[in-house]
Amino acid sequence: MAPPKDVVKIAIQMVGAIPQLIELQQTKPLAAVLKDVCDAWSLPNAERYALQYVDGRQTYITESNRREIKNGSILRLTTSPDQEAERLYNGIQSNNSDVKTDSLKKLASLSQDVTFAQEFINRNGLKLIFYIVEEGNATGEMLAHTLKAFMELMEHDFVSWETLSAAFIKKIVSYVNMNAVDASVQQLSLSILENMVPTSRLLFELVKKEVTLDRLLTHLQVTNSQLQLKAMALLIALLLAAPDTERRDMMDYLREKNVRQFIHKNIIHSSEPLGDEMAHYLYVLQSVSLNLRERRMRTSMDPYSQEQRELLQSLRQAAFEPESEVPASAFSTERRRSLCAKEFRKLGFTNNSNPAEDLRRAPPGLLALDNMVYFSRHTPNAYSRFVLENSSREDKHECPFARSSIQLTLILCEILHVGEPCSETAQAFYPMFFGQDHFFEELFCICIQLVNKTWKEMRATQEDFDKVLQVVREQITRTLSLKPTSLELFKTRVNALNYSEILKLRQTERLHQEETLAVPVLELRERLKPELLELIRQQRLLHLCEGTLFRKISSRRRQDKLWYCRLSPNHKVLHYGDVEEGVCSPPIESLPEKIPVADMKMLLVGKECPHTKEKSSGKQNKDVLELAFSVVYDVEEYCLNFIAPTRYEFCLWTDGLNVLLGKEMTSERTQTDLDVLLSMELKLRLLDLENISIPDTPPPVPKPPSNLNFRYDFSHAEQ
Repeated sequence: MAPPKDVVKIAIQMVGAIPQLIELQQTKPLAAVLKDVCDAWSLPNAERYALQYVDGRQTYITESNRREIKNGSILRLTTSPDQEAERLYNGIQSNNSDVKTDSLKKLASLSQDVTFAQEFINRNGLKLIFYIVEEGNATGEMLAHTLKAFMELMEHDFVSWETLSAAFIKKIVSYVNMNAVDASVQQLSLSILENMVPTSRLLFELVKKEVTLDRLLTHLQVTNSQLQLKAMALLIALLLAAPDTERRDMMDYLREKNVRQFIHKNIIHSSEPLGDEMAHYLYVLQSVSLNLRERRMRTSMDPYSQEQRELLQSLRQAAFEPESEVPASAFSTERRRSLCAKEFRKLGFTNNSNPAEDLRRAPPGLLALDNMVYFSRHTPNAYSRFVLENSSREDKHECPFARSSIQLTLILCEILHVGEPCSETAQAFYPMFFGQDHFFEELFCICIQLVNKTWKEMRATQEDFDKVLQVVREQITRTLSLKPTSLELFKTRVNALNYSEILKLRQTERLHQEETLAVPVLELRERLKPELLELIRQQRLLHLCEGTLFRKISSRRRQDKLWYCRLSPNHKVLHYGDVEEGVCSPPIESLPEKIPVADMKMLLVGKECPHTKEKSSGKQNKDVLELAFSVVYDVEEYCLNFIAPTRYEFCLWTDGLNVLLGKEMTSERTQTDLDVLLSMELKLRLLDLENISIPDTPPPVPKPPSNLNFRYDFSHAEQ
């Protein structure tokens, strides 16, 4: 029988006594419960005692939190919070350093509990903490316990950070700025300053003035990961609290000090794994840096601004004026205006007579103009090629550079959350952000060329503009989700994800959405996998039994002789030998060389193969690397070297050899074949369930019958 709701069965311990097992009546006052517990152990003055959790944070039990006690909880009878606060208040004033240190250590531990913290603060205990720090006599362990206790007490928000004295703050700052200070003290001091910064403008200014960025960068470059983390936390707190102008100046200074390169090399690519807290700070730093572009993004172009008009004209001049042999001054004003309008139209502006109108939309505002100018100045060849290539196409098929740039800038701002406030918990930073100066602009340069490439792949016209940019957005987001470590890797991957690949991915995802994500279907997939993987293994071995014709490549990479290799029908021997041109499938008896499968040691692929380590031309060598594999056999570790005729053959042979070696099949073809087979098998199995919704959970099992007297009695049948 279940106990009543207001009763929990618990154990209560006390040092030197046999534990009590009691049923705690939640409706009974806590003072009465304590009296009963104390009476059972013959303890007088029950008001001097309290109950406390044994595990976890060892919180005191109060009337407000007693409902959180669960059945089976283990509690401890201990000194009441007010008695403990009084004892520690006296202990930290002791002249005996050991007593003082022990009291501060206990204080740091108990201050996590809100009930104890309230009692200690009510005794003006913080004043004692301030005195110990300001006096400056405490060092090492004693000082660390003092600062830890202060941090824990301030966490409960009973006292405002603004009430801290100038002398106390100055002392905390000195621990950060001094070199010969214990690392634990510096960590706690950095944490205290980090908590102070967001509370008021005055404290922000004080910390920013006293703790320079240079000093923070010194802490950031230490090998102590915890000190590094606390320094990063204070740096982020200062950046978030700073007004826009100061934040921009701080980011410029960090750029001058090559902080980005240091983070990329020594934090992101450190031998130690990146913790969640550091990942969050890197996300915030990335977000703050990207948000510096918000002002330009939200500012429309001013057609009367000389500076902005010059930037706009520089785009036209970079694309067209070098090819013009006649200087612009030779034309009349009307002719020059007409020529400029024509050139702006070729640049892809919608309003070619007044291109500034195209940049009135904000966002992306002036940020789009900045990106276009950056592209034209830093990659002039790619810029000229883009513009001239499209200006020579038919009107309907030309990709408008300016219009595409404006829309692409908006897409990048949305994907990278430019102008959005930082999340308090997010950790999703891009490693490549810290691997590149001018990340946003360089990313734009890659993506605007992607727009042109995708436009051609889709054979798009002006009516398809939105469709093309939608595909480009998908290409960018899919590639960014892979977290490329550098912009070069991003460029390679995003260009490989062409329009046809996007169509394939969309089709695959559409198929998956058609009920294949239901829980029962996923379970069925998992059950089918072993059977289908075995089918793929058998197919790979069958292919090896049929054999393949390979070409030998000499040291000069000149293809000359042919040779054939096949697996015996019993899967125990590899047969191979030279063959003449035109022989398709020689009989196994004509292949003189043999390698017993039992003697095969390992499979090597690509750069690991001995026959790919010779020097050769880059492109040819790359082709060979993608198709090369070797079988290491015998105790002497001889190698049989292969160059597969196609990538398909490479996948089938490496899979088959891995099966013979008792290893997993690792080629990309295995996953493709498995997906195809699973898709077909699932469709066949689910044919009878067409138009029937599949529940996520199985139907409930019926209750057992009231009796089991339903067996058939054969004795009556025989009579």
